[in-house]
Amino acid sequence: MQVRNTTARYGVVAQILHWAMALTMIAMIALGLYMTSLTDIAQRFELTQLHKSIGLTLLVLAVLRLAWRVVNPVPPLPTNLKSYERVLAHVTHIGLYLVIFAIPISGWIMVSASGYPIGTVFGLFPIPDLMATNDAVDRAARTVHGILGWVLVGLLVLHVAGAVKHHFILKDDVLRRMVPGAGVRSQGEPT
Repeated sequence: MQVRNTTARYGVVAQILHWAMALTMIAMIALGLYMTSLTDIAQRFELTQLHKSIGLTLLVLAVLRLAWRVVNPVPPLPTNLKSYERVLAHVTHIGLYLVIFAIPISGWIMVSASGYPIGTVFGLFPIPDLMATNDAVDRAARTVHGILGWVLVGLLVLHVAGAVKHHFILKDDVLRRMVPGAGVRSQGEPT
């Protein structure tokens, strides 16, 4: 498999980053909902520390993914898409990138302003607070973080719905070109 993207498909680096982030984001949404429902303070604290570490890892992955996307061509959308479908695809992708960065940053701000430091990432290295304790910033960041979580859910639903439509209704290669090992028909590559 090729490392870099081509006009026909995404390379292995883009695929690994995509699927690692997708699975991790879904796990983080579930973890966030679960941990906020807990009444056991010790268990909630432990899961919150895990949530913080994974969130900062996602931020690093987002930086790597955006950098990789900047230096690699992105396979074009199929030419038979309607103009509103193209706009929706672009808006969804831009929204995903914005939210992928905004959620961990809002979480980092929230934790810093709350006075409960992140501490370390997976116990390996310390992460500095971004600011001193500030109740107003904590409340605002907490609200933003929660809202962005639901925005992410909506964007993920749109993204998956688009992939499903391409695969099962339009029967094109849009989904296959992001799946490791899947053959594509476009640009003369084998299926």
